[in-house]
Amino acid sequence: MTTPIIRRIVGWLLPFLWIFSFYIMLFGHLSPGGGFSGGSVLGACLILDRHVNGANAFGARFTGERLLKLSLAALLLYGILKGQSFLAGVLHMNGLPIPLGTPGNILSSGLILPLNVLVGIVVAVAFYLIATLFEEGHL
Repeated sequence: MTTPIIRRIVGWLLPFLWIFSFYIMLFGHLSPGGGFSGGSVLGACLILDRHVNGANAFGARFTGERLLKLSLAALLLYGILKGQSFLAGVLHMNGLPIPLGTPGNILSSGLILPLNVLVGIVVAVAFYLIATLFEEGHL
């Protein structure tokens, strides 16, 4: 059972936590963080939103099927990006011509940035679906 005070506080906190989770994912190659830690925070946001606002209100926006499709698409894209050199039959350094950019900038890491975001999506959805299974009594 949640009180109106908790709903109000969580309503104020969740947007900042969402932004913080994406910050962790996007700047993980420049500072501590990355896909797993950003995805953990994002998954906690999803779980907190479901717990406070109720499963019905949250499920209308994010159905389990929709989240599972998002996670599978992220996994597929991760596999394609990570395995492109193997699939193309070339050395890893001679694969896709992705510019590395200026060191220290956000777009300075080649494929690390999109891979961090994809890992974050997969981790967040996995945390949320596991918590949902526990909440519904399936595990």
